[in-house]
Amino acid sequence: MKQILFTTDFSEAAHKAFVYALKFADSFDAELIVLHVYDLPIVETPSLPDSTMEIFDIVEMNQFESFRDELPGLHKIAEENNLGHVKLRNILQYGDLIYNINKVCEDEVIDMIVMGTRGATGLKETFLGSKTGSVISNSKVPVLAIPAEADYKSIKSIAFTTQYQDKDNDALRSALDIASKFGARVQCLYIKNDDDPEDIEERINEWKIYYRDENIDFFNIAGDHIEQTILDFIENQKVDLLVMRTHKRGFFESLFHRSLTKKLAYHSNVPLLVFHES
Repeated sequence: MKQILFTTDFSEAAHKAFVYALKFADSFDAELIVLHVYDLPIVETPSLPDSTMEIFDIVEMNQFESFRDELPGLHKIAEENNLGHVKLRNILQYGDLIYNINKVCEDEVIDMIVMGTRGATGLKETFLGSKTGSVISNSKVPVLAIPAEADYKSIKSIAFTTQYQDKDNDALRSALDIASKFGARVQCLYIKNDDDPEDIEERINEWKIYYRDENIDFFNIAGDHIEQTILDFIENQKVDLLVMRTHKRGFFESLFHRSLTKKLAYHSNVPLLVFHES
């Protein structure tokens, strides 16, 4: 991991996510690119094109000055967390958020995106009801989503949800790589259900043998309510980072379809790292 992209709107939620971005960049000796994307206003003055361009120029200048004024605050956060040595680079773009993130990821060969998420009442909302959810759905790069309530703490326990499919191995390897950088232990979580394949026990045993030399545990838990089972596991095992992998388009919708009519008793304060199917 050499290039990490941090997207910010300079909110409090973004500032908390910035600490995680710094910690990951420091652990992997990576460059951290700070991206702020803004939209130009809609101006309905068809008879005055010169005035329209003047308004756009003023907005662009104001955004540039605001961006410049916010950067010392980010450097202060880095210094306060003893991470002032992390290499930072700044990019200011206007237009669509998803388009600009994907373009920067391609141009800069980004390995991971870090961003804060606000207003989420559970995993489903974190993934589906926010700008972060849109980035997750439309990006080919792994996304680390940091809930607004997640004050940084040392990552010592990483949960990895799996269906014990061969194509899960790449994401698990990445999770193990992260674990080695932070001195953490990985806990594989499989939620049993009525649709389990006939060879699931054989798959589980194969994984246990294959990863026997890794810092990893395996948990296979029955649960009708998938999201609540994950959240209970996070709380009981004191998980510091949840790692998931998409398996198909609409994965999150299908994953949480059984929880749509149930009110969550609490929400997760744990960061969520999402890998995408190749």
